[in-house]
Amino acid sequence: MTLPPPNDCETIALAALAATLSDERRAERFLALTGLSPDGIRSRLGDRHTLAACLAFLESHEPDLVAVAEAMGARPETLIAARAELEA
Repeated sequence: MTLPPPNDCETIALAALAATLSDERRAERFLALTGLSPDGIRSRLGDRHTLAACLAFLESHEPDLVAVAEAMGARPETLIAARAELEA
């Protein structure tokens, strides 16, 4: 069963974070570059700044942005727009 892509900025960011962490190479890079720990991520899941940072991480490396968007069934532009909305 395929789910429809998420459509609100926080849900999009949470789905992108889940897709980011589901890939070992991407997850290691994310944790190394952000300095977050798994516990730190869990404690900040509701924080819009943390969610925006996850999307900004993906934007900074286009192959990851495209791969995560594809895994979510979304367009990369959707992730970029969600980051902008979270930062507003």
